[in-house]
This record gives sequence, structure tokens and C-alpha cells, in this order.
Amino acid sequence: MERNEANPEAVGRLMARDGTQLTVETRGSSDAPPLLFAHGFGQSRHAWTRAATVFAERGWRTVTFDARGHGDSGRLVDGKYLLEQFVDDLLVVARSLGRPPVLVGASLGGLLGLVAAGEIRPDPFRALVLVDITPRWETAGVERMLGFMRAHPGGFASLEEAADEVTAYLPQRRARKDQQELAQLLKRGDDGRLRWHWDPALLDTVAHEGEHHQQRVLDAARHVEVPVLLVSGGRSDVVSAATVREFMSAVPRAKHVEIPHAAHTLAGDDNDAFTAAIEPFLSTLDLETAGTRPRAAGMRGLP
Repeated sequence: MERNEANPEAVGRLMARDGTQLTVETRGSSDAPPLLFAHGFGQSRHAWTRAATVFAERGWRTVTFDARGHGDSGRLVDGKYLLEQFVDDLLVVARSLGRPPVLVGASLGGLLGLVAAGEIRPDPFRALVLVDITPRWETAGVERMLGFMRAHPGGFASLEEAADEVTAYLPQRRARKDQQELAQLLKRGDDGRLRWHWDPALLDTVAHEGEHHQQRVLDAARHVEVPVLLVSGGRSDVVSAATVREFMSAVPRAKHVEIPHAAHTLAGDDNDAFTAAIEPFLSTLDLETAGTRPRAAGMRGLP
């Protein structure tokens, strides 16, 4: 990917091992320590835009990407999406950065990070930040999410109609979804209708894949050797006190922070609270940098 120094954002493509194209977006200096963001099921790289921008301004090289079947990345003709493919894609992006990044993974992205960090050596990541995800999860919360994703297969007539559905699904958010941001999550079909940016075939495979691999993810978590931070939402219906206790027992060196007013989509619920929750953990990491060490939040004006 080429990067114009006059423009801190660069969008390019990487090729997965099976030929699927992955859309990747970078911010910040190329010699800064890398911070890689992996989005959740049904999301895209745009879920991280605000957080990635903040940390790029604080001295990180931030990298976001669309998982296969999501956003601007390639879709599979046969519609058979497997966990192994997603894990391998994450490793392809991580290895393209020249040195192990700190991984920030939400929901599915966090599960992929746990599998890779627990099963692959040398360690593919410098550290892990898990965003409202544990190896086991509350089925009711996942079913609610899948219900939202399965609704309206015929799409929407307008952005306003889609915004109404998002507001009903995410009542904890104080602000209504900005239409410009919402437009990044929808694609207009030949019939003129707006549909979500992900491949509908994902619903037939990935949800079942997650359930099938729960024990594998838990076993992998027990073998993670890098620093780990779990950030959970106090109003989440996917992560609970019970799943957090199990995770902390499996990874006793991990740290845990709860954002009380946030739900499963906590980075989108309150980006300021999210970045404030993970920055102290990031500041404790012993990072080998080729350039400037990332700055703390209160030091933006310093050279």
C-alpha cells in the first residue's frame, strides 16, 4: 500500500492466501508502533474509524481492515466461510506490518486474536485488547444480534429507514447514527434498495462456526503469553460476569476494565470512554519503536 504523507489515511488491498482480497486502511507514521484493529461479525473497518484516528494522533500506526465477506473485502462464491479463513486473514494483515502489532479485537475479531495468539508461535501480536468478548458467551445476546442481521433481507428504501432500525437495536446510544457514517455500512443494489455491507451467506456459516469452536478458543486463551486486557460493557448481553470470571481464571495475568454504561458495541457506544479505558494498558507495554513512542492523552501538544 502506498501512503501519501500529505494524507494520513491510506486505503489499499492485501491478498489472502486463497486469493481473497482484503481492504486495509492505515493511519499515522509508517515507523510508529502498529496498532491493529479487528472488527466484529457484521461490522467493517469503519467501526474503528474514531478510535484509529485518535491513536494515530497519539503516535501509533493504526491499521483497520474489512474481514472477508464484510465491507469492501472480497466475498466467497461458495459462501462457505470458516473460522480458519478468518484467523489466517488476520495473520496475513498482522505479518504485513513488519513487526508484531498490538491487536484490538471486538467480538469475532477478539476470538480470532485469541486463537492466533494461543496457537501460533512466535507470537503474532505484541499484546491483546479484547473488546467485549470472552471464549464463551451468552447465547441470548448473540441471538439478538443475529436477529438484527437477519431482519430486512429486502433492504431499506432510505438511510433514514436504516437509521431507525439501528436506533431500535442500540437504544443505549445517546446520539442517532450519523447518516454519513451509516452510508459506509450499506450498499445499493440493482433494485435501488440499500442493504448491509456484509455477505448474507455469513449468517449460515460463521454463527455455527463460533459455537463449534468455543472450547478451542478457551484452550487457546490458556496458552496466550502476551499481555491481555479485556474491556467489557456493563450493559452487554454477550459478555456477563460469569463469562468474565471464566476468562480471568483461564488467563489469570489478564487485566479487566468495565465501562458500566456501554453495551456489546462499546467502542461505538462511547469512543471517548473506550479509548480512555485502553490507553493506560497500552502505555504499560514495552514497545520497541523505530520512531516516536506513543504519547499519552494529555500530551498531544508536546513534540
